[in-house]
Amino acid sequence: MILPPSSIPWQITGNHWLTLPCIHPVDASIHLAGVVHAGARGAIEFAGNPSFLDGSGPPLIALLLEIDGEPRRIGTEGMVWERELSWLPTFSCMVGDLALRGTIFAPYGRDADLGGAVIAIALENRGTKTLELSLGVTGMLGHRQHRIRSPRILRDGHSVRVASSEEQSSTIILEGSGLPSYCSLALAAANEDATAEVDEPSAGWYIAREFPLDPGAKAEEAFLVSCGTEPDGALATLGVMRRRGWRNLLAATRSALQKIEQSTSERSVDRLINRNLLFAFFTGVARAIDDGRVYPVRSRMPWNGRGLTIADWDALMWLLPAMQLADVVVAREVLLRMCEVHGHSAGRGVNYLDGTMFESGFSLEGASSYAIAVDEYIVQTGDDRIVDEPVLAETLYGAHEDLESRRHSKIPLYSTEVNPDGEVPALPYTAHGNAVAAFALEVFSRTLDEKTAEKVQDAESVRASAIRHFSMEGKDGRARFVSSTDLEGKSIGPDDPSASVYWLPYFHLVGRDDSLYRRTVKQWEGSPSGLLVERCARLIGPNTSQVLDWLRRAQLDNGVAAEFVDENGRATGNGGDAVLSGMVAYMAWYAVHALGAKV
Repeated sequence: MILPPSSIPWQITGNHWLTLPCIHPVDASIHLAGVVHAGARGAIEFAGNPSFLDGSGPPLIALLLEIDGEPRRIGTEGMVWERELSWLPTFSCMVGDLALRGTIFAPYGRDADLGGAVIAIALENRGTKTLELSLGVTGMLGHRQHRIRSPRILRDGHSVRVASSEEQSSTIILEGSGLPSYCSLALAAANEDATAEVDEPSAGWYIAREFPLDPGAKAEEAFLVSCGTEPDGALATLGVMRRRGWRNLLAATRSALQKIEQSTSERSVDRLINRNLLFAFFTGVARAIDDGRVYPVRSRMPWNGRGLTIADWDALMWLLPAMQLADVVVAREVLLRMCEVHGHSAGRGVNYLDGTMFESGFSLEGASSYAIAVDEYIVQTGDDRIVDEPVLAETLYGAHEDLESRRHSKIPLYSTEVNPDGEVPALPYTAHGNAVAAFALEVFSRTLDEKTAEKVQDAESVRASAIRHFSMEGKDGRARFVSSTDLEGKSIGPDDPSASVYWLPYFHLVGRDDSLYRRTVKQWEGSPSGLLVERCARLIGPNTSQVLDWLRRAQLDNGVAAEFVDENGRATGNGGDAVLSGMVAYMAWYAVHALGAKV
């Protein structure tokens, strides 16, 4: 399923609990808020209207401003955006003599990892007279949907009401009228002296606070959004946010993001790495509001057709390395969670987020990815105690059995049903798959128990066999790698984008300087490609610096990865791809640190 990129260059933020993918660049209005619900096996999303992706219609949440009793629209005089720490959208604008600077963020970090968001506004009166201000937020609950890949409208009515308790009389509750409603949102001002009103027929609402602002004076206001599976939980989270204070939440979030950001010797590459790293970190891993567990997904963006499904290869080989760069604690949780939820049938296909089968198709790379992910995790973090986790050990034994069931009866090579992207290869034995399988066998031989390890196929014999059977003589009399073979004399030479021959050195089949390898990939250098995964594969090839320079200049999907791109790097389909953002971030980091790329 391929979806076109959004026509609006949305500002995006969120945390593992709550995502805000549609913040309008014109007026900072929020058109969509989404959470993941494990019981629903997908996202539950609230919007102001069904056409939210077009930026038309009323928003879910918008800033409300009156100056001296006159309503004023924010953004009519222009709005300048910055992205603080690669993830916090921050805007500045003027409304007459009033200067506004706002930050929209979802708290993250120690004592700040909460299911909520904050709209923080700083004001300065640059005029010569005192201004009587009314500042608040307003909006409408006009659409709710459940989404895995395709959205399904939640048909029960929308409920908008003021919280019933006297202590929270200025708090608005948004939810569905049916049971279960899956999710409730609570909204309030940080200051408890604000007023709140609702218009039940239209599902509209507002929260506002009135105060004067003298010439040259400054003020700060904040509005809080919290989520829960039902209103009481959302109100409880809102209470925690008020108790801890929005300024403390912002400081904790900034501190946590500073620790995540990467720095290389190439400052121009840092923007590419950090933009995609933070995007992958917060939109490729969700924490479900109904059980608090982490769930790796392809993307939480509503304009990505792969949606909230996940394949083993995507989660373990492209998302997990980015997690390891960002936060090793989260990476460990993701690795063990993959073993717990998906490891019982390694490589069997694409799954729903809860491990249920979505699309069947055995992937040799998917079955091998668990062993490689464990090895890479230990190398990068030094946490070798993870192998003592029972669920991980059980997964590795099962993955080894799945791998051995695909071994050729006479030749130490392994077949696959589908490539990592789910497409059927031209022939069942692929060079990429067997390079990956050999790496996994090497890991199995030193992580499984001694008796089982003795039965593990020797990795070097697989590599030797792969080089022998996947190299064919061309018309010029010189040997080159082929992408796949049937081991009966038939082979396919053209490269396969998702199982590219470019990756062979990365998985230790040959070295990057190997003449056979360089001769093979040279024929494809500079050829056009509409797939970002193929562009990333070329980072391993002989022109790493050129490819990295193309990536850092590419527009992508407003700076983050898209599955399909044009020759200049502009997204053409399935934008907001968290898995590929993880790949872009990690491979750009790898190109600089391991391959010595310069731009």
